[in-house]
Amino acid sequence: MQNRDTEYLGKLQDYYAQHRVLPSFTSVAKLVGLKSTSAVAAMVSRMKSEGFLDQGVDRRLQPGKRFFEREVADSVRAGLPQPANDTIGHVVSVDEHLIKSPSRTVMLTVKGDSMMDAGLLPSDTVIVERGAPAKPGDIVVAIVDNEYTVKYLAHDKNGFYLKPGNRAYPPIRAKENLEIYGLVVGSFRKY
Repeated sequence: MQNRDTEYLGKLQDYYAQHRVLPSFTSVAKLVGLKSTSAVAAMVSRMKSEGFLDQGVDRRLQPGKRFFEREVADSVRAGLPQPANDTIGHVVSVDEHLIKSPSRTVMLTVKGDSMMDAGLLPSDTVIVERGAPAKPGDIVVAIVDNEYTVKYLAHDKNGFYLKPGNRAYPPIRAKENLEIYGLVVGSFRKY
């Protein structure tokens, strides 16, 4: 992208986050500080060619495939501090990173603390791929006797059961039916 395009893209991303729609060409000019619609057209053309913007069937601007990419800077230690590094490592689209099969993916809010040792805290959001194969040790959303829960899938000589990620809770064995609703493929929380 050219000189100030990264700055312009940031303003468009902020606008989209607030309004869930991109502005018209005239409004784009005001938003990014360009004086003419021809300058906006040139900037939009560059961003389209890079995959950041696209045009809908109604000719309105819409986010392109790369619009939601986020920069991943260097790593940060959770232990002892390390020297700062402002180098950008790469970019990631969170949706592409976490969601392999959009039509089979749902997000659920965690309630309770039975999985806190697994890093899942109350109010966290888990990303669940419905119908994905699960094996013992995987974190799953299961339907146990017609009730949903999130637990580790476990297996022993008596068959499959659910194991909590908190020692204060007992394992769960189905009285009638244990069905795997989906595989937990990621999680996030907002502070």
